[in-house]
This record gives sequence, C-alpha cells and structure tokens, in this order.
Amino acid sequence: MTNTTTATVEFDELLAAARELSLAGRWDRALRLLDATTAAGPASARGRLARAAAEVALESDWFRRTDLATDRLAAAGKVSDDADWDLGFTRLKHDYYGLLRGDGRVRFGPGGRDPEALRSLRDRAHALRDRAPDQARGGWAEMYTGLITDNLFAERTTARTHYEAALRAGESAGDDPLVREALRHLGDQDHDGGDHQAALDRWRRATEVGARAGAVPGTLAQQMLLAVLTRDAGDEAGARARAEEVARWAGALGAEHIRAQATGFLAGVDPTAPARESGSRSS
Repeated sequence: MTNTTTATVEFDELLAAARELSLAGRWDRALRLLDATTAAGPASARGRLARAAAEVALESDWFRRTDLATDRLAAAGKVSDDADWDLGFTRLKHDYYGLLRGDGRVRFGPGGRDPEALRSLRDRAHALRDRAPDQARGGWAEMYTGLITDNLFAERTTARTHYEAALRAGESAGDDPLVREALRHLGDQDHDGGDHQAALDRWRRATEVGARAGAVPGTLAQQMLLAVLTRDAGDEAGARARAEEVARWAGALGAEHIRAQATGFLAGVDPTAPARESGSRSS
C-alpha cells in the first residue's frame, strides 16, 4: 500500500528546482518531480508545468540520446497557447536538434539540404528574438539564431555577432547558462582563428560559470574543450588524462553525447573540427 502525502510548494520554486535538477543531469528526477505535481489555479499554470517537462525532456534527449521531447511537446501544446513564447522556443530547439546527429554534426537526408526548411527555422529564431518578453529570453533566441546561422548555414562571421549579443544579454540578465553557452561558441571561433589564448580565456570562464550554475553535463563539455587546447599545446598525456576523466564522468551520468566526444577524442578525433561532409560543427 502506498501512502500519499500532499504538500503545497510555491510554484515558481518548484519549476526552478526542476530546472536545476535538469542542469545537474538529473533528468529522470526532474521529470518525476514535475509529473508528481498538480498545478492548481489557472490553465496557464498547467501549461507552464507541461512546458517545463518538455524542456527537461529535450535536455535529456540532447545529452543522453533519449527520445522523450516529442511526446512532451505534444502534451504541452494541448494545454498551452500556440503563441506562447516559451513553447515556441522549446519547439525551435527541438527542431534544430533534429537536424543534428548524435555527434553534434549536421545530418542531411537523401535529398540533401532543404533550403526552405532551414530558412524557416532561422526566420522563427528571428521572430522569437524580436518578440521576446524579457532580456534573458531575447538572449537565448539570439543564441539559437547564432547556432542555426553557424551550424546550418556555415555563416561564421554573422553567427559571431549573434553570440556576442547573447553574451551581452546573459551578462546583463545574470543568466549564467546563457553566458556559458555564448562563451563556449565564441571560444570555438577564437580557436578556429588561431587565437588559442582567447579561446582558453573564454573556455575557462565558461567552465567556471557553468559550474556556478550547477550545469554538470555542460561543465564536462567545457572540460572536453580544454582537453582540445591541452592537445594543441603539445601535452598529449595531459589531454588524454582530462578526456579519460570526462568519459568516465559522462558515462556515469548517462551523458552519452559527451562520453562519445571524449572517446572519439581519445581515438584522435577533434570535436571542434568541421565535419567534412557538411561544413558543420560540434555544438
């Protein structure tokens, strides 16, 4: 027999707790928490609860290669207004991730690129940026506009302007996960340009900011980039030691995406190198 106890928790605090569990790589726990919650009051609360679950599922799909977000997004759509910004942004991320392989590089179908689908995705990102309800969310839309421009259109210079705008927004709004994401990709461009010191500075700061936010998988992903710079500096033993630890930690966490990058790195693959078949990059 199961005993059920009902407790009242401030709704915003509960959603924040689920978000922090997700950042820490505790996706199953975050989903159980949200699924066990009954949102009393207006329908908008039920929509927020369902969107939060879809966001956690999407994080799990990216790092663990699960397939949870599609159904969660469909459920959120049934209890949310289609014009809702957060739902639209989560759908954008889901569609963007759908164009990427598990190793983070663009996947093309038998027909190759679909220019109209790519343009539509970027147009949606622009629209979300332009109608963002606050600075932080505008910064996230700017970030994904940059990722789409970078990874799907290979327009690196234009993408950088979006990353820089996202960084400014994240710093101004105090959004550490956004700051980490922008620094990560700006450092990638510094690295490609041969400025390894600038890349090191950005990636070290991104690692620190991500750790401060409690982003365990994100911090492991940053450690992977630092391993790249360690190898670039000629310290192969140090690079391999770092990557081996990343692989062990990611494997324990179930973050298959990062574990695969680390094991590939140990086999000689550079996770920051463009994919030859598409010109795309690790994301």
